[in-house]
Amino acid sequence: MIGFLATGTVLGLSAGIAPGPLLALVISETLKHGMKAGVKVALAPIISDLPIVALALYILAKLSAFHIILGTISFLGGFVLLYMGYESLVTKGVNLSFRDLKPESFKKGIIVNVLNPHPYLFWVSIGGPATIKAWDQSVFAAVAFIGSFYLLLVGSKILLAVLVGRYLSFLTGRFYVYTMRILGLILLAFALLLFRDGLNLVGFQPF
Repeated sequence: MIGFLATGTVLGLSAGIAPGPLLALVISETLKHGMKAGVKVALAPIISDLPIVALALYILAKLSAFHIILGTISFLGGFVLLYMGYESLVTKGVNLSFRDLKPESFKKGIIVNVLNPHPYLFWVSIGGPATIKAWDQSVFAAVAFIGSFYLLLVGSKILLAVLVGRYLSFLTGRFYVYTMRILGLILLAFALLLFRDGLNLVGFQPF
């Protein structure tokens, strides 16, 4: 269970602070309407991700006997993590120019997240398989993974809203950049684990 808790924590933190449409919306709302508005947008994934998670788990459960398909999904997840790790390693901070963004609301935050392809790709290729693997171990392991993921995903965005509200330069400073690069290295390690799982599922066991 500790392993799934740690995995959910790292993936949630990485997704929470990585530049993207929802983070841009969190920052713009904070700058224009204060920290409370930014926090409201940060909470959007709790609502919008529910059907995404349910659908991903349903599909993967139906495919549980098809190891080649699950192996292919593991490979896809590995490539997704490689891309996320690369983006984290090369990040130079977050663009703080939001003059073209219109004021948004909690409802708009949900819409942005629903229309963003990243949650779907993540839960089908990474989050869903990890949840099912955790569930096979115990229900507590599955709860630990999903709970830690969303705690860090939403919590990190709320923290960034607070920091942006008080210290605007945080997202362009060295601490943020170095944190992203450390997370990038960890994501690359997780990618290798997914490639290993994919090889095992298709019948090849290198290690």
